[in-house]
Amino acid sequence: MDEKNRLALAEWVMESTLKCGADQSAVSISAHQNISIEFREKKIEQLTESLQSSLSLEIYANQRYSSHSTNDLRKEFLSGFIENAVKMTSYLAKDEYRSLPDPKYYPKNPPAVSGGTGDFYSDFKLCDNDYDRIPASLKIQTAAEIEEAARSEESERIISVTSWYSDSYSESLRIHSNGFTEKARGTGFSAGAEVTVRDEHSGGRPEESFGASSRFRSDLPDAQTLGRKARERALRKIGQKKIVSGKYDMIVENRVGARMISTLLGPMGGGALQQKSSFLEGMAGKKIASEKLTVIDEPLIEKGFGTRFFDGEGLKSEKRVMIDKGVLKYYYIDTYYGKKLGMEPTSGSASNIIFDCGSNSLEAMIGNLKKGIWVTGFIGGNSNSTTGDFSFGIVGLLIENGEVVRPVNEMNVSGNAKEFWNCLAETGNDPYPYSGLRMPSMMFEGVNFSGI
Repeated sequence: MDEKNRLALAEWVMESTLKCGADQSAVSISAHQNISIEFREKKIEQLTESLQSSLSLEIYANQRYSSHSTNDLRKEFLSGFIENAVKMTSYLAKDEYRSLPDPKYYPKNPPAVSGGTGDFYSDFKLCDNDYDRIPASLKIQTAAEIEEAARSEESERIISVTSWYSDSYSESLRIHSNGFTEKARGTGFSAGAEVTVRDEHSGGRPEESFGASSRFRSDLPDAQTLGRKARERALRKIGQKKIVSGKYDMIVENRVGARMISTLLGPMGGGALQQKSSFLEGMAGKKIASEKLTVIDEPLIEKGFGTRFFDGEGLKSEKRVMIDKGVLKYYYIDTYYGKKLGMEPTSGSASNIIFDCGSNSLEAMIGNLKKGIWVTGFIGGNSNSTTGDFSFGIVGLLIENGEVVRPVNEMNVSGNAKEFWNCLAETGNDPYPYSGLRMPSMMFEGVNFSGI
């Protein structure tokens, strides 16, 4: 379905919904295509290709709200679908806070890029124009070369390698009955490998993966790099074991830092605040972390996975310093919770999250560590947004006098986010480039680890 027909269908659905008795409605139509390849033992293990279109309908009727979705976009089906959806909405309890956003919060004109084309998604480089010209043979070859690279050394220790390649293209259109109409599109690419190795000391089978994602295929690391890093990370786990419990300095690798920052981002949400399940309630304008922590929600980054002109409910995207040198400045507030809390909406979700970075590389941070644990992965665990308490399983490496001593596993890192983030002593100069969360490596002092 081309853009013109997609818009015509969305308008027809919206008008039909209003005729059936809705006060307001929002309609989204999206199309998504994806190919995913897994390679193992020098042959294709799995190949999937999908092409999917979907429609979602949000109904606001007499202070009642419901949402519905379908993959059947035929008008003869949608007529009954819309009528039934509006009828079902009438059985729901009233909620006076349910409505579309005030149009004053909608975006007016996309931000301009100097020398750009005037097209937001092209100027911010969210679409790889070569997407349709990449042959299937090259995608399969990429997965094969990653597996070969992972096996090229230490073959006697390698039990198995599974490599992968995937890419996708998506486009969508969203309209609201009170005047919002916008479209979005983008491409994504991902590749990497998972390697399982033999630990002759313990008889174990450590496994580890390494991969990368990007908007443009050319921005992915080459197959040799992806395969080699996956192999090296798996081999690094040979001989892993617990060490004595205690307080250790901790370096969290940039690619796995999402688990730790979630202890702050979750409680910053409007739902947690309104439901009294956030330890950050009432903390706006107050210090919640070390001055080393500055977190910025930046929706306008070239090739960013979170780059957007508007958020999921149509609110204009704006750059915000969420945490400034340890001081909480904003919460994530959507229209619904904004009304319930009596607060101005910001957005109910994050875009690109970036951090103020330090001057030292990860290698320098490790070299400066007298004794500590370099966390390279998290395994399970939980956090409590109401109290701030958390406990996560970790894998990593023991560091002494700036040198890697041994791999460690089956240990937990625990604490309370209120104190933990005040222990942040340094951020690295290495923001992770393959995610919407561009977090650098971080060093924390005096963190509780449980092991032996």
